[in-house]
Amino acid sequence: MKRFFKRTKILATIGPSTNSKEMIEKVIMAGANGCRLNCSHGSNEERDQQIKWIREAAIKKGKSVAILQDLQGPKIRLGMIKDNHLDLKAGDEVVLEAKEFEHDGGMTLPVQFNLAEKAKVGEPLFMFDGKIKTEVIEIVSDTAVKVKVLNDGFVMSKKGLNLPDTDFGGDILTPKDLADIEYGVKCDYDYVSLSFVQSADDIEKLKQILASYGSTAKVIAKIETKKAVESEENLEKIVEVADGIMVARGDMAVEAGAEVVPIVQRKLITLCRAHAKLCIVATQMLSSMVDNPEPTRAEVSDVSTAVVQGADAVMLSDETAVGKYPVETVEEMRKVIIYTQNHSQIATISRSPEGGKSEVYDAISSAVARLAERIEADLIVCQTASGATATAMAAERPNMPIVTAASDQRVANQLALIYGNSAFCREYSENYGYELAKQLKDARKLQSKYGREELLVVIVSGDRDKAGTDTIKVRYV
Repeated sequence: MKRFFKRTKILATIGPSTNSKEMIEKVIMAGANGCRLNCSHGSNEERDQQIKWIREAAIKKGKSVAILQDLQGPKIRLGMIKDNHLDLKAGDEVVLEAKEFEHDGGMTLPVQFNLAEKAKVGEPLFMFDGKIKTEVIEIVSDTAVKVKVLNDGFVMSKKGLNLPDTDFGGDILTPKDLADIEYGVKCDYDYVSLSFVQSADDIEKLKQILASYGSTAKVIAKIETKKAVESEENLEKIVEVADGIMVARGDMAVEAGAEVVPIVQRKLITLCRAHAKLCIVATQMLSSMVDNPEPTRAEVSDVSTAVVQGADAVMLSDETAVGKYPVETVEEMRKVIIYTQNHSQIATISRSPEGGKSEVYDAISSAVARLAERIEADLIVCQTASGATATAMAAERPNMPIVTAASDQRVANQLALIYGNSAFCREYSENYGYELAKQLKDARKLQSKYGREELLVVIVSGDRDKAGTDTIKVRYV
């Protein structure tokens, strides 16, 4: 079962270090199950080429690979700073100006967002991912605010700003995001992630926009704002509405405090499992490997913890986008996932998963998981049209692979990030799940872990034109 044993998936960010056909192929061959294309950087032409390379690499490896479009959202950034460096001292007063101008080295800095429309006097404002702490002391004009610097440090061009107490009033889809969405629906994206989500309404708006274009991409809510995590009720509403969640730990630490991140991560993984939603843990998972060929022990423990908690996927950001060792980073993450799953049980949750299309889906998935464990099956085989059966099955976190046959390539790609699933696109037939398992066994990509010559499989299926998922079979392959 070596080929399919990695049940927690890897999402790798594509950037300068991996922006070639050769490197994308190496990253996927090393174990990446999905690729993140960050709209904060690069051009549409670059992303078109990257999508082409990803699909070609997936075909070469014979596997489905998910592609995620990550919208920038209201990620407020500084403009271009003279000489790309400006030292700041505690007590300095800095004006942040939204009108276009060329920075002359002084204390008026260009910013790519009109803060005067949103910020209020007394609110905190962090620069450079929290390295510089300031406070808004004056609304200078219709396009500028003045802040007081609270600690020594420096800023650079295009570094991010965070305003954890500022209410953006649900206005988180920027003109750039809308343009990226309009362009993206013409591309081959499987997921679209929305940055700086504050409420379930933000997700609903994006879903409505995608639906208006006829897009079948699923929506991921990035949890990184103070408002999103202020109550468990709000978190659960976001999980219920979204198709998946990204635990965006970098901005969350700046916006809400680093101490909240581990607790919110655990809560979100539990909620996603309970609602059968995709959960991606992101940011700084193996960040030391940006510059070093090996991770720190703390980073290895961090990845392992996410696996034990039951995350669907773990994400690499700078490590594969700009790092020196992108392929080695994926290989290291894969090693940690496999070792953890071989030597530890997934944490239990107090709630039974309730994320299928109906109670019938949930009940069947629960029964299949218990049956497969009881008879020591080698794997579970799902036949699915929409992906709902495979997703509900994964929510049970069975201690074995799930091989899924889908008749739609988009569905197979989306399932590539779902826990335990190895999804393949095959033409629909009554027994195409069984036929897929036989094909993989004959190609020596599957073998029994119990030394049997035949594979013992539990097949969950149904009639796509009638009742949907309604049948469980036990078969030797």
